[in-house]
Amino acid sequence: MDAPTTWVYIGGYTHTMPFVQGKAPGITVCRLDHARGTLIPTGTAAGITNPSYLTVDPRHRYLYCVEEHAFGVREIGEVSAFRIDPATGMLTHLNRQPSYGAEPAHLSMDREGQWLLVANYGSGSVAVPPVQADGSLGPATDVVQHTGESVHPERQRGPHAHWICADPANQFVLVSDLGLDAILVYRLDHEQGKLLPTAALRVNAAPGAGPRHAVFRPDGRFLYLVHELDSTIAAYRYDPADGRLSAIQRISTLPAGHTGTSAIAAVRVTPDGRFVYASNRGHDSIGMFGSDPATGQLEYLGHQSTQGLAPRDFNIDPEGTFLLAANQDGDTIVTFQIDRQTGKITPTGDVAAINTPVCLEFCPID
Repeated sequence: MDAPTTWVYIGGYTHTMPFVQGKAPGITVCRLDHARGTLIPTGTAAGITNPSYLTVDPRHRYLYCVEEHAFGVREIGEVSAFRIDPATGMLTHLNRQPSYGAEPAHLSMDREGQWLLVANYGSGSVAVPPVQADGSLGPATDVVQHTGESVHPERQRGPHAHWICADPANQFVLVSDLGLDAILVYRLDHEQGKLLPTAALRVNAAPGAGPRHAVFRPDGRFLYLVHELDSTIAAYRYDPADGRLSAIQRISTLPAGHTGTSAIAAVRVTPDGRFVYASNRGHDSIGMFGSDPATGQLEYLGHQSTQGLAPRDFNIDPEGTFLLAANQDGDTIVTFQIDRQTGKITPTGDVAAINTPVCLEFCPID
């Protein structure tokens, strides 16, 4: 039996921004060695500006990325579509569309691969470009502009949509807004590609917390949300009937006694739902947590250094064997083995030299 093929796509900053010296060549294409978790580079999709977040469609045929233009140079960002060659992993550019907002920071797809969901950090807006039959993108069918502010004098003067995702039942779309200290829940209109407001389902975070990214546990019963500004992670119970979130717990992602500056970037959960991880930029670590099967509560398990600077993103391979951490300012991706019993991660010794890596996306080929 032939070994499975998993392509790994790495997005990064190609140009210098106020917060990063971009050196990425575009989207780097690698093959994952399933035995060791090693990344084997195979090519690059060039000609893309700051592809800082990526997503692959549910059938693993197409890849989509944001193009985060420097604010003030070109205010409106873009999103690009690519066809994936399953044999080589290489990407063929199909088209691009406006992101309908400034500084697009996150994108995902609805569970059927019919709609792309885009969060624009700079303008605090979200957009819904439709996916055409050939995988290309059409003009957005809906654009929703958030309004408001919160307490941080610099980061929360206005809305900053930072994460957007359809729930596992594909009925609701959740958006975390760092600027508003809130998660907003919309009902997804599958026919028209509209985000229908459900104002009563807005969930407020602690003032100044700064919600950034979230992840559903695979069973769809719980959501884990990380807050960038105060380095905490929150657990919520999720009701798929009406999209309602009920707060369970909020704890620090930093070790007790840590006094230096740090900011959370990403959160991931293992395929079996037993363990949750969060990346800390500044402390430069992965916080490890156990997820209670019945209650969803988190149990602190410890921290592991990412062996590099500013782990902007990390991801877990589809089999739940390896965790790969992208050190944005260290120009490395470090592979860790996941202990399936304890949830602890251990470096394998494999370190890939990749310039300014900020997003990792796995694409298994059946």
